[in-house]
Amino acid sequence: DVQLQASGGGTVQAGGSLRLSCQVVGFVFDDWSVAWFRQAPGKEREGVAAISSREGSLYYAASVKGRFAISADRARKTFYLEMNNLQSEDTAVYYCAATEAELSPSLLEKWVTVAAAAYWGRGTQVTVSS
Repeated sequence: DVQLQASGGGTVQAGGSLRLSCQVVGFVFDDWSVAWFRQAPGKEREGVAAISSREGSLYYAASVKGRFAISADRARKTFYLEMNNLQSEDTAVYYCAATEAELSPSLLEKWVTVAAAAYWGRGTQVTVSS
């Protein structure tokens, strides 16, 4: 039974930083791809960043490129989202998601776009105050 356990949300002032963590429990295979999504009130869920575990292929949404960084600890099956220079528009519930497949950069983008993750964690609230 695969479970994703997210943590690290909170409230921060504009310009500040937060780090989200997500531990994946129960993966059988060593190759996997993970992503962070977010959903603000009244808006659709948006894919923010994604990474593949073996090759380290990356995807970032244009809205966070240069400010957010996704990373993965393959041995610990834990991945992170480092968020810097946070702005009010980053306020949302953030979800981690995973699939047991090594995705290429182009497939990462497609996977995030359709939000077709096999496994989802519970959301963690990020609030940026101005």
